[in-house]
Amino acid sequence: MAAAKPGSSSDIDTAELDRVLHAVGFQIETVSPALLAGRLPVTERCCQPFKVLHGGVSALVSEALASMGAHMASGYRRVAGVHLSINHFRSAALGDVVLARAVPVHLGRSTQVWEVKLWKMDPSAEMKKGPQIAEAKVTLLCNLPVPDNLHHAGDALKKSYYS
Repeated sequence: MAAAKPGSSSDIDTAELDRVLHAVGFQIETVSPALLAGRLPVTERCCQPFKVLHGGVSALVSEALASMGAHMASGYRRVAGVHLSINHFRSAALGDVVLARAVPVHLGRSTQVWEVKLWKMDPSAEMKKGPQIAEAKVTLLCNLPVPDNLHHAGDALKKSYYS
C-alpha cells in the first residue's frame, strides 16, 4: 500500500483547524504550504434566502484557506489578513457541492497573496470540477510575532500536514 501524501487525507479534522469552517459544513481535504483544498456541501446552514450559497460563506472559505496556507508558508509565524477581494460568477444551489482550492501567488517576507477558486462539482461526472463560481485574492501580512501564550497555534496544521 502506497503512503499517503503529507497533508492529503479524508481524516483531516476540519473542526480542529477552523471551527467556523467546520460550523458551515466545510471539509478540509488537503493541507500544505502550497495548496489547501476542500469541499462544502451547500446546505441550509450556508445558504441565503434564495437557497443558493451565501457570498459571505465563499469569502469566509477564501480567507480561512489563505490564512492557513500563509501561516504554514511563513514557518508557522502569525499572519493577518489585510485585504480580500472576491468575484462571484455563478451560484451554487442547495444540494450542490463546492470545491475550493487556495494557492500562493506571492510569498514575500512581509506579505503574501493567495488566490482562491471555488467550483461547483459536476455530479454527473463522478464529482469532477464543474463551472467556476467564484475567485478571490487574499493579501496577508506575514511573519508577525506569535504571542508567548499562542505558540501552539500552528500545532493542528502541523499535525494535519505531517500525519
